[in-house]
Amino acid sequence: MTTTSTGAYAPKPGAAPLGRMIAAQAALETKMLLRNGEQLLLTVVIPTLLLVLFSSVDVVDTGSGKAVDFLAPGVLALAVLSTAFTGQAIATGFERRYGVLKRLAASPLPRWGLMTAKTLSVLVTEVLQIVLLTLIALALGWSPHGNPAAVLVLLVLGTAAFSGLGLLMAGTLKAEATLAAANLVFLLLLVGGGVVVPLEKFPDAAQDLLGLLPVSALSDGLRDVLQHGAGMPWGDVAILAVWAVVGLAAAGRFFRWE
Repeated sequence: MTTTSTGAYAPKPGAAPLGRMIAAQAALETKMLLRNGEQLLLTVVIPTLLLVLFSSVDVVDTGSGKAVDFLAPGVLALAVLSTAFTGQAIATGFERRYGVLKRLAASPLPRWGLMTAKTLSVLVTEVLQIVLLTLIALALGWSPHGNPAAVLVLLVLGTAAFSGLGLLMAGTLKAEATLAAANLVFLLLLVGGGVVVPLEKFPDAAQDLLGLLPVSALSDGLRDVLQHGAGMPWGDVAILAVWAVVGLAAAGRFFRWE
């Protein structure tokens, strides 16, 4: 005669470990981002076309040296802008509109965990972008210099700054307004943020103002390091740090889940 212990096969309901939940949500966010045609256009196609076009055709005066040496750092900054700000703002805005965020907020995954997962998704996408754009730039004759640690600091701070601003927009505006505003900001910063057009081409008064924009600080900082071999560009780092703190703090304060 055999005996069985009571409850040996009883289920044990409960939330998965927090780290596993965040990793699963981050993987889901990344898959949805990469499957979205509009997001791929912003994150991959447009930066790639700009890099190839302006490196191959003498359209913009980028100064002495090869055009790709000037353009590659700016296009890397544009990739961060497109993913961390524009793409995240639009996707999060429509998730909020359709009640996805409200439902996720009621799950065992805490709200800060959801935002962490979104940030991890952005970072994974950026790594893929940077690898792709770097390979294309190298094929076009790019010769990067400088300290990789300085590049990493600039990219992380740029991601934090744009993520905060993107979440602030998505959490305060309606989805349709977020869609329009995010795309408009993307276009304006593409033209006036030192990405493909040097800030020196603008009037002196405008240069000082444009230089305070996060995409300008990221572009100039990456260019100082990768094109000119400079050390840590502390001025640009400080600008990005201020934007990151202000953007993330404002997003945390004013973000509405419904």
